[in-house]
Amino acid sequence: MSNHISLSRLQMFYGDLDAQALLRVIIGDEFRGKTALISSFGADAALMLSLVAEVDPATPILFLETQKHFSETLDYVRTLTEKLGLKQVHWLTPDPKLVANIDANGDLWSTQPNRCCWLRKVEPLDRAVKELGIEALITGRKRYQTIERAEMQTIELDDKGIFRINPVALWDKARQKEETAKRALPEHPLVSKGYLSIGCAPCTAPVAAGQDERAGRWAHTIGIEDEQKTECGIHLPAAETTDWSV
Repeated sequence: MSNHISLSRLQMFYGDLDAQALLRVIIGDEFRGKTALISSFGADAALMLSLVAEVDPATPILFLETQKHFSETLDYVRTLTEKLGLKQVHWLTPDPKLVANIDANGDLWSTQPNRCCWLRKVEPLDRAVKELGIEALITGRKRYQTIERAEMQTIELDDKGIFRINPVALWDKARQKEETAKRALPEHPLVSKGYLSIGCAPCTAPVAAGQDERAGRWAHTIGIEDEQKTECGIHLPAAETTDWSV
């Protein structure tokens, strides 16, 4: 990590910038050539992808191809890649040796969901960040989404030494909807079917009217861990995740 970059300095100078201004300084100045956007290509991912593409469409996009996605999500990746002119979308897949050792039958999600997320998301992301020399990861997280995200800042530093840039952290649903409509972005095809937050197919269900938009994520874990899982692990501190390689 560049020695001159400190969290306090970034927050002091750029912490109050709106999304587009923050992206311009992060991508084009502070972390030039060392920034990537991590995107699920889910229900509300198009807006952040568009915001980044407006600054620099060659910014690396990290898509965690868990090999458990809906086919509609994979099609959506291709649709947005073409529409937004994204020039560097990386499809990150699980390590095949780890899959063979840990999830040979492909049903780990049903018994050890945290281990499955580590295998298919956390480990591939950590590996890609290291291989690509990424120092700043842009996310589309927002405070209103979960309790864990309620105090999130627009600029953070994780315990792996990677800066987390959250340009729309303070946006509400109305602002998200307004900015998306302004850009006439295509909707994920599963949204119209009640999927308001979209992850892997086995762990995602549609939500009923009035339910929280993330209520359909990992709903099956209530019967496994006595409470519903809310995070896959890629946004959690390393201390709260486990190395499940063995």
